[in-house]
Amino acid sequence: MEESNSRPIIIKRKKVIAGDGHHGGAWKVAYADFVTAMMAFFMLMWLLNATTEQQRKGIADYFSPTIPINRISGGGSGAFGGDSIFSENTLAQSGTGINQPTLGNNPLQSEDNSENAAAKAAETAALEEIEDILFGSGGESLLSDNALRHIVTRLTDEGLVIEIYDLPDSSLFDGATATPNPVLNEVGVTVGRLLRNLENSVAIKGHVRARTVLLLDNPVWELSTKRADAMRLAMQNGGLDGQRFRRLTGAADRDPAAVDPTAPRNNRLEIIVIRSDP
Repeated sequence: MEESNSRPIIIKRKKVIAGDGHHGGAWKVAYADFVTAMMAFFMLMWLLNATTEQQRKGIADYFSPTIPINRISGGGSGAFGGDSIFSENTLAQSGTGINQPTLGNNPLQSEDNSENAAAKAAETAALEEIEDILFGSGGESLLSDNALRHIVTRLTDEGLVIEIYDLPDSSLFDGATATPNPVLNEVGVTVGRLLRNLENSVAIKGHVRARTVLLLDNPVWELSTKRADAMRLAMQNGGLDGQRFRRLTGAADRDPAAVDPTAPRNNRLEIIVIRSDP
C-alpha cells in the first residue's frame, strides 16, 4: 500500500468578537444621550433668557399633553400677539370668548387699592419722621447725648421699633430691679410726647439678660414684664393716652440680642409703634 507524501490540510477557525476591548460600542450610545441632554439643557436656558413670559406660557401650553389647543395663550408676537381670538378685546364671537372679570379691571377696586397705597405711604412717612425727630436729623435732638447712646430704631412690616438697651457703663434700671434710672425716664417721657400726635397703637416688650448662676427661682419673666410696665408709665407721664397700648409682654432671657446671653446688651426694651394695617 502506498503512503501519501502530502500533508493533511488543517483548517483553523478563529472566533472573532466584534468590538473586543471597546465594550461593544455601548459607550457611544451613552455619550450620544449625554450630548443630546446637554444640548436640550442649553436650549432650555436660551429659551428662558430669550423669550417673554407670555411666549414661555405659549410654549408650555403647546407641549402640555392635556391641552392640545389653548384658547388663552399662544405665545406668538404676530397677529394677535398670543391672545385668544375669542377675547372680548380682539374678536369676540357669539359670546364664547368673554373672559372672567378680574379685580384689576374693577375701577372701584383699583381706586381702593390706590387709596390704601397712599395711606400706607403716608403712615410710613409719619413713622420715619418720628425717627428723624428722635435723633435730631433735621436739627437738635429732643434727647441728651447720653440717652441717644441707648437707642436704635428700625422700620419693619409691623411698625416702627424703638429699642432701648443697657450699656456697660450705663444701665436703664437700678441693678436687677424694675426701678428706672433717669435715662429711662427721659427716653420714655420723650417718646410718649412724640407719639401723642399719632393714632397708632403701641406695644412694649421687655427683655433681660441671662444670669451667670443657675437659680431655682429665676425671676427673669417677672422682671422683664415689670420693666416693660415701667416704660409704659414713663410714656404715659409724657402725655401718651393709656388706651393706646395694645399689649405689654415680657420675653425674659429667651431672645438675646448679643451672642453672649449674659451681656448687658440683652437688657433692653422694645417700643413698637404698630402700623394701622400691619
